[in-house]
Amino acid sequence: MLDGMSEKTLWEKQSQSDPDQARNYIQRFARLRAEGVDLHGEARFIDALLPRGARVLDAGCGTGRVGGELANRSHRVTGVDLDPELLAQARKEFPDSRWEHGNLAGLALRDSAGNPELFEVVFAAGNVLAFAAPGSTGEVLRSLAGHLAPEGRLVVGFSLLKGYPLATFEQEVAAAGLEFSARFSGWSMHHLDDGSDFIVALMRLATP
Repeated sequence: MLDGMSEKTLWEKQSQSDPDQARNYIQRFARLRAEGVDLHGEARFIDALLPRGARVLDAGCGTGRVGGELANRSHRVTGVDLDPELLAQARKEFPDSRWEHGNLAGLALRDSAGNPELFEVVFAAGNVLAFAAPGSTGEVLRSLAGHLAPEGRLVVGFSLLKGYPLATFEQEVAAAGLEFSARFSGWSMHHLDDGSDFIVALMRLATP
């Protein structure tokens, strides 16, 4: 599943300086859930794209907050993340789904016959691209594109204030063999404009 890359992601670097990062992340969302905050906007967006029982790849799944909700909505979810503490929480909360340790740059999930696993939707929410290792976002997009079924969709959401410029993202989308179907300023599907500081992009494999 890994390609031996040595460059650490921003999340890994922050975890080295703050060993409580994952624990604080888990506790933060547990607190928000207890307060009744709606945490399922991403899952509603993705669920609307899918038939029942679809295969879904949660890229950078963390605790499984989004993927687990999609599993609750009958989808077959595989999640991938680098943080073992977050993965342990995902496995605890959503034991019926599949949670794998892996780097999204060079990700190569295989089925029992050795063929690439393909999904109806691949998604990366929660600033996953912004937390990628420097210079690796293009490779991450290529890896995720390689796991799309022929009519599948790739969905990513990230802050445009995290050091990953929109122009670079657009160039890397094209280089990964993808094209945009729609772009929004958030998971509620408001129009993306020049003043937006967050993007949700819906993509598909580019037409030859």
